[in-house]
Formats: sequence, structure tokens, C-alpha cells
Amino acid sequence: MSRSQILSKIRETTDNLKEKAAYPDYDTSVMHSAVKLTEPDLWKSFSANFKAVNGRAMDCVAQLIEFLDGNNQRTGYCDPDLFDSIGSQLVAAGLTVETSYDRDRYDDYQFGITRATGAIAESGSLIIDDFKTSQRLAALSPWVHVGVLKKDEILRTIPDAITAFGDAPNIIWCTGPSKTADVEGILIEGVHGPGEQIALLV
Repeated sequence: MSRSQILSKIRETTDNLKEKAAYPDYDTSVMHSAVKLTEPDLWKSFSANFKAVNGRAMDCVAQLIEFLDGNNQRTGYCDPDLFDSIGSQLVAAGLTVETSYDRDRYDDYQFGITRATGAIAESGSLIIDDFKTSQRLAALSPWVHVGVLKKDEILRTIPDAITAFGDAPNIIWCTGPSKTADVEGILIEGVHGPGEQIALLV
């Protein structure tokens, strides 16, 4: 059976599903880690938990410039909607920033700056979806990914994030840089995605 035939059969089957199944009824108060939410300020809780999984939380573009320049990450992509507020400052600092992502040149991009849909304070996770992220590949293929979010987009718990899924067909939770410990239990970061995950608060 060919790929197109397989996908056609999947579409036929899923087209009949008019509504999503309801979430199971459960007590959300026992479904999250209270010890990871000791700060009343959700940005502070998120930052601490994001740092615990080797992510980097930043609250100004100057910090981002210092990090990228100091690590010789000088060429990248920026969501066109973020260029005036973020990309232009990187260009002024001498970095090369493109606002269209060329899939054939994915190796040329050392960083990618995209909108994050939000974040989860409890787990220190950035949320990326197909509605707000201009180029998903720009969030997944460069060594450095910068997820840009606003303070009011930070959700307190994982159950809150599940409830807020909405209709996006593709949702990714980035809990720090990509990592695996499949080989002999040795933790390696940046194997199948960014080796540096940055959350930038605007």
C-alpha cells in the first residue's frame, strides 16, 4: 500500500469523528506537583523549573544578544511578527537575522526565534503549536531555539495546559533542550532537537 493510500484511509476514518472525546473526569488538585509551585509569581516558578531542566529563562533582549554573541550563534531566523521588537535589536548588535525560513538551508540557522503559545510553570515547559508558531522547523532544527511569550500566557499546572489545548492540530511541549539517555544511561542533550532552549519574556 502506498503512502498516499494509507493517508487517504486515515483521513476517511478521522473525518467521521465530529467531536473530540471529552476529557476524563479527575481531581486536578491531586494531578500536579505543589512543591514545584511555591512562588506566587508564575514567571518565577516557570523560570526555576525551566532552569532545573537546563532551559534558560530571559526577560530582556539584551540577555539574548549577550548569550548568542558569546556562544558565536550569529545567524538565525526570526518570526516576521517579532522582527521589530526582537530581530531588529539583534541586527543592530551585528547578528544576521532572516525572516523567511529556507528549509533547504536548515544547517545555516544557528538559532530560531518563534512565538510560544505559552508555558507551564509546574513543569518548566514551553508550549508550541501550529497556530502561533510561524515555522515549526525553525523551532526544532537550529541548535538554539528561543520561544517568545507573554506573562499572561503562563499556565500554572499541566492540567491547566491540557484544558487550554484548543483546536491546534499539533502541540509540542518543550521541557528544556532535547535529551536522551537511551545509550548506557548517559544523558545527552541536543540529539533530536535544540541543544539550547530559551524562554524569552516580552
